[in-house]
Parts: sequence; structure tokens; C-alpha cells
Amino acid sequence: MKTNNDHQKTPDSEVKDSAVSEVENGEHDPEVELTAPLDSSGNEGLEEISPIENQLTELLESLKDTEAKAEEYLDGWQRARAEFANYKKRVIRENTDIHQVARAEVIKIFLDIVDDLERALQEKPQDGEGADWASGIEIIIQKLQTRLISEGITVMNPLGEEFDPNIHEALMKEESEEYESGRITKVIQNGYWIGDKLLRPALVRVAA
Repeated sequence: MKTNNDHQKTPDSEVKDSAVSEVENGEHDPEVELTAPLDSSGNEGLEEISPIENQLTELLESLKDTEAKAEEYLDGWQRARAEFANYKKRVIRENTDIHQVARAEVIKIFLDIVDDLERALQEKPQDGEGADWASGIEIIIQKLQTRLISEGITVMNPLGEEFDPNIHEALMKEESEEYESGRITKVIQNGYWIGDKLLRPALVRVAA
């Protein structure tokens, strides 16, 4: 006689009973895998989607933070590089200026010697041993002037020019029939340029 339990078995229960029977009888195939449980909509493993999405979101946020930091570091490096380049240029410029100032001071010493020699020749002897001596002094002056020119030193020739207090130094004013008022009538001591910069102003007389 069949019991009520026999009539109530479903197809699923029959499959389970069959699987249990196969295991008990040693007939179960170990390569056969149980399928993942289905949810109410028939999809497998939905519980794994949410953690993956969270990891992806975290990775994207971490990537954005890394990119922002990289941009910040690059900007800081570029600023530091520009500041160093400017510093290097400033140091070179300052060293050049110091060198030029020191060089100009040394050259001024030789200009004083040239001045003394030129004054010594203002009333040079025209004949005799004194004339030979004066000729020797002139040769020395020419050598000094040639050397100064090779160093970029040039002499001013302001005679007849309009007086400029930036590059001339007036010792006195005098009446002049040859020059207009404000013009240089006589150069008492030569002025000099070093390149395009003033090395020493010229001492002059100016027409009143």
C-alpha cells in the first residue's frame, strides 16, 4: 500500500533522493558540480556584484586622487625649476657685475698713469736729448692706449659737444666766441667708456 508521503514527493525531492542514493552506492560523479542557487528572478550570484562595484568605485577614486597629486607635484617641480633657473641667471649676472666693477677699478689706475704721461708731454722739448725722451714717452702712451682699446676701453671726444652732466664734469664756465653757451670749450682730462658704460667722466670747461 502507498503512503501519503509517497504521493507527496515532488520532482525536486526525487532528484535529491536519487543524488543521495548515488552517493550512498558510490556512483556519484565527482566532476559534476552543483549549480549556484538561483534567486527569485533566476539570476546566479547577485550577492557578488555589489562588492565588485564598491571595489571599482574605490579604484576610480584612488586613481583620481593619484592623478591630482601627480599634477600637484608636476606643478611644484616646474615652479622649482623656473625659480632655480632665475636664481642661476641672477647669480651669473651679479658675478658679472662684480667682475666688471673690479676690472673697471683696476683700469682706472692705468688711466691715471696715462693722464700723468700726457701732462708730462704738454710742454715736451722739440730738440736734443729731451726730444728723444719725449718720443719714448709718446710710444709708451700709444702702447697703453692700444692695450686699453683691446680691453674695450674708448676715450671720449666731447670738445664742442653740448655739456651733459651724466658723462661730463664741468670745472668752470668761460666766455667763448667759438662755442655757443652750454658747449664744451676745452677737455681738461679725458673721459672713458668701457663698452657702452661710463668708466670715467670727462673734466671739461663749458661756454657761459
